[in-house]
Amino acid sequence: MSTSPPVPDSGLDAEPHARHPDLMADPFGGYGRLRERAPVVHGRYLDGTPAWFVTRHDDVRALLHDRRLVNTPASVPGASGDDPRLKMMDMLAIPEELRPYLLGSMLDTDPPEHTRLRKRVLREFTARRVMDMRPRIEEIAGRLLDALPQQTVDGVTDLLAHYAYPLSIQVICKLVGVPEADSDKWQQWGEDLIAMRPERLATSFPAMIEHTHRLIGKRRADLSDDLLSGLIRGQDAAEGGISDMELVTFVVTLVLAGHETTAHLISNGTAALLSHLDQLAHLRSDPEGMPGAVHELMRWCGPVQTSRLRYAAEDLEIAGTRIPRGDAVLLVFVSANFDPRRYTDPDRLDLRRHPSGQAENHLGFGHGIHYCLGASLARLEAEIAFGSLFDRYPDVGLALEPAELERRERMQLPGQWRLTALPVVLQPGRP
Repeated sequence: MSTSPPVPDSGLDAEPHARHPDLMADPFGGYGRLRERAPVVHGRYLDGTPAWFVTRHDDVRALLHDRRLVNTPASVPGASGDDPRLKMMDMLAIPEELRPYLLGSMLDTDPPEHTRLRKRVLREFTARRVMDMRPRIEEIAGRLLDALPQQTVDGVTDLLAHYAYPLSIQVICKLVGVPEADSDKWQQWGEDLIAMRPERLATSFPAMIEHTHRLIGKRRADLSDDLLSGLIRGQDAAEGGISDMELVTFVVTLVLAGHETTAHLISNGTAALLSHLDQLAHLRSDPEGMPGAVHELMRWCGPVQTSRLRYAAEDLEIAGTRIPRGDAVLLVFVSANFDPRRYTDPDRLDLRRHPSGQAENHLGFGHGIHYCLGASLARLEAEIAFGSLFDRYPDVGLALEPAELERRERMQLPGQWRLTALPVVLQPGRP
């Protein structure tokens, strides 16, 4: 099995490594120190790839729109040599014939291919389709909340395992058209991939790809009103049609990425609210402020903390630093979202920071052409998840001190901030 590259023993004053303990254990503080040291710092990514870390809000936001940064190394003019992303494929022991299903997603493509794929998907992944999911999301949330007392051991319930995860996977499966009976299977496949378990991926990843091909075949024979059926109907379009491989890749990406990040937005946000009871009290007194509260929670404790590696398609300058063509660039959302140049008192959780009706002013969902495709669904799920939880169990509280909550090793999912569990005491209020 492949092993991870060694991590330098030097501190952050030297060339920072994304796996340095100061950045792994406390990315908020660690990347914040880098931000205040310089707007651009040369370091190394999780797999050892040399990369330029961009840490300040305005620079990160501008670069998310900059077409001179590309997601695919092959898009760099004159590119030669091995694709650095293959290091991760080798680490995960993904068979060569299946690697296009990971490397060919919209997350890893550039215009014009990215434009074609995203345009086609957005014809079906509409705001109306998302809003039509509200009754179903509310029903799933209510059912899971009603079942929580049966998931209690010694008075403690794990909200991540029994609420955030099943809510997010069932919602995304319903939207896409994955049978509800298969949702547990998809959650396990996602866990294998996210945890970077080569010994399990050897069987689970091929099984997931084969399963998705079969699902597309079944849906093609019996079209419905789900997202997958809509994409199948449009496959033969004269302009913008997508192949079966692209369709499989999209389903895999949407289901796995969609449920994982949303589950941890819900769990991170719940932990934050239960650790800041004054903010929770404000939210309860002003439920109309829920959309703004979700934006602030995404800024303050969102699960996505860095971009994927991007590459300079030409020589460019970022905040006075020259970046040679072909070099890797890491956009650090967690430091940008806490930049005092952009936010007043950024370390403070303030649910009133994002007034209703104002444009999104954080980078938790990214920006530009790679802005999170499922952002509107994630926000809706979070709003319903928080509102339903605190309505059903108004006296819910953490079973541990906030500092005792355990986080998963960030090497398992690059750039993510995730709890291992969210133990709570329900203490439901009297009817």
